[in-house]
Amino acid sequence: LLEEAVGEFEGETDGGGVVAVQQHGHDHWEEAVKSWDQIVSQDDGSLNNNNNNLNEDTYRSLHGTKKPGFMVLGMHRSGTSMLSGLLVKGFGYETGGPLIGAAFDNEKGFYERIDVVLQNDEFFNAQHVGWSYNVYNYDGHKALQDKIQGRITFKEGTKALQFLNNPHKTLPYLQKDPRMCIALPTWLKLLDHPPAVVFTYRHPLEVAMSLKKREDNFTFEHGLRLWIVYNMRAIQNSVGLCRVFSTNDALVKDALGEVQRIADELTNTCNVIAPPITKLSSKVVEEFVDPSLQHNKKQREAKEQQLGILEDFGEGCVAREFESDYPEGSSNRKAEVDMYLMAMSVFCDLERGRAFEEDYEWPDLVNMKRAARIS
Repeated sequence: LLEEAVGEFEGETDGGGVVAVQQHGHDHWEEAVKSWDQIVSQDDGSLNNNNNNLNEDTYRSLHGTKKPGFMVLGMHRSGTSMLSGLLVKGFGYETGGPLIGAAFDNEKGFYERIDVVLQNDEFFNAQHVGWSYNVYNYDGHKALQDKIQGRITFKEGTKALQFLNNPHKTLPYLQKDPRMCIALPTWLKLLDHPPAVVFTYRHPLEVAMSLKKREDNFTFEHGLRLWIVYNMRAIQNSVGLCRVFSTNDALVKDALGEVQRIADELTNTCNVIAPPITKLSSKVVEEFVDPSLQHNKKQREAKEQQLGILEDFGEGCVAREFESDYPEGSSNRKAEVDMYLMAMSVFCDLERGRAFEEDYEWPDLVNMKRAARIS
């Protein structure tokens, strides 16, 4: 899917007439890009300095001390695309583009800029990291040094920063890529202004089941471990930024109310530039959210209530039994259950708000007894 999108991004065709890229630019955004491109074309190298006085003066004359936008952080398969789509369609937050297009597993689109995704992959590849492996070991400072010292290319990142750091923009941006949970420390050093953050999470077993269904040779244990790492890094890496917290459950149960709350907090609490639309319409929600989501979730929850409890974490948060490919008593089954209980412990702490405390003790994935196949 990404290769198809890149082909469109670079002016190639896929031979089948399928458009794999979404362009979500608005007229005023295109005008702002033109203004910024003129500055870039005349640049003598000073644009690499995040303290550029001209850019700062231009931005402050337009927006004062307001934040230019926000990033949506969340693990893959956690509802970040639906949330981002509602914010873009419902309020007019801008992503720029081109974007990765819709796919069989995400028919409404991903709302991910191709250049950001490609640059994050470039950061990752230099450290033998991929979106689904070794992410625990990603070093944000090393990635920045790789850029500064020319050990990696920054062509795609430059394109992204022309949008994210454009002082002529008049509307707030929305940047979404699950990899940003991991790569955020690197990007924070490259942005002229710190963004706000919208963080969302989903039940770990639902995420693991979704990944297992989508990816070849993907185990529950693999997905659950990734769930822990992505959520841990998203929270750790965004400390000190203004954050708005949400959940996929809250979005599915009341999309209209939850997304309106998020937008209001971004404007009123995080001081992000106000979007052009201030009230989410039910029409946007009806067009964007599949009504079967809530029905299917209720059915699944009712079925789960009949399953046995593996562990009770208190305050109504329990880990229930689940179907496995491994036989009871096998070492693989035990490792899978151990990882699930570890993830559920974090999930319950997220639900209670404890995991957001700065002194929260995250699971020690490095010193686990079983050598994991992935990180």
